[in-house]
Amino acid sequence: MSSPSSSRRSSADASRGDSKRRTTINDIARLAGVSKKTVSRVLNNSPFVREETRLKVNSLMQEMGYTPDPQARGLAFRRSFLIGMVFDNPNAQMVVTMQEGVLAGLKGSGFELVVHACDRNAKDFLPEVSAFVERQKLFGVIVLPPISENNALIEMLKERGCHYVRMASAVIDEPGNLVASTDSLATAEAAKHLADLGHTRIGFIAGPPGFRSREERRTGFLAGLKDRGIELPAKNMVDGAYTYESGIAAAEKLLKLSPRPTAIFASNDEMAAGVYHAARQLGLSIPGDLSVVGFDDTPVSRRLWPPLTTVRWPIHDMGRAAAQHLLHAASDQAPDDDNAVFPAFLVERESTAAAPK
Repeated sequence: MSSPSSSRRSSADASRGDSKRRTTINDIARLAGVSKKTVSRVLNNSPFVREETRLKVNSLMQEMGYTPDPQARGLAFRRSFLIGMVFDNPNAQMVVTMQEGVLAGLKGSGFELVVHACDRNAKDFLPEVSAFVERQKLFGVIVLPPISENNALIEMLKERGCHYVRMASAVIDEPGNLVASTDSLATAEAAKHLADLGHTRIGFIAGPPGFRSREERRTGFLAGLKDRGIELPAKNMVDGAYTYESGIAAAEKLLKLSPRPTAIFASNDEMAAGVYHAARQLGLSIPGDLSVVGFDDTPVSRRLWPPLTTVRWPIHDMGRAAAQHLLHAASDQAPDDDNAVFPAFLVERESTAAAPK
C-alpha cells in the first residue's frame, strides 16, 4: 500500500511529465489537499490561513514551479494585479532607479509592474494612456514627472477607477496619492554651500520648460543665494533639457561669459557631467578653476572625477513608497501620511572648493 506522501509525489511527477500543460492553481489545491480558495489566500498573504497550511502550499508551488498569472488572478479576484508606471522623461537613470524602487516595494505582494513610455506632447496623449490602462486592466498607476503634474490625466484615471500615485518635486496631491521631494529646500542648501565657499559669479543650468522640478530647483537656488546677499543675473541662467548633451551646450554658453562663472549648478547629474566635459575642453580644472554641483545623486555622480557634489534625490525610496501606497489601497488600509514627503539634501564631494582668487 502506498503512503499519502508517495501518492502526492506520483501526482506531482505526473504533472511534471506533462510538458504540454502548465501547472494550475487547481493542481496545487489537489496536491495540497485544500480548496482553491485556500491556495488563493496563501498567494495573497491572507492572515486567515494556518501556518502549517501556508508552508505546505508554498512548498508545493516551489516544487511544481507554479507562478500565478496576474491576469488570471485579476479575473478570479475581480481586480487586476498589475501596476503601471507611466513616464515621459529624458532622464533615463531616474526612470530606472524609480523602477527599481517600485519593484522593491512590490516584492512578495503578488503584484507585477508594467512600464509604459509616452509622449506628453502628442495629440493622442490622454487617449493613448487611457487605452494602456484599459488594455492592461491596471489596478493602479505610478505617474512620473512631468506628466504627474497633468491634472487632466489624473482626472482620467479617477474616472476609470484606477488608483494612482504621483511623483513630484512639491506637494501637489493628498498624501495617499503622492510621493514628493523637497527640491527647493535642497537647492537653497546647495546655493548657500557655494556662497559660503566664496563664489559670487555663479552659473545656473535649469531643467526643461514644463517640469515643476525646473521651477522648484530654480526658486530654491535663487532664494539660497539671496539669503547670502547674492543676486544672479539673467545672463547667468541657461536652460537645459536634463540630458548630458544639453549640459555641454549650456556650460559652453556660461563659460563664454566675461568674467566667467567660478561655479555652476546643474539641475541634474546628467547635465553636470556635461559641464565637466565643457570645462575640460576649455582646459579648466574642477574644482580648482570651476566648482560644479549637480542634482539627483545618481551613480554617475560617483563615477565622475572628481566625484560630484550633488543633491541626493531619494528616488529609490520614493519608488518603494509609491508601491506601498498602492498596496495599502489594495488592502483597504489607510495611507501612511508620513510616507509621502522625502527630504532631498546636499552631498558634498570633491567637485566644489573655495572660489579661486
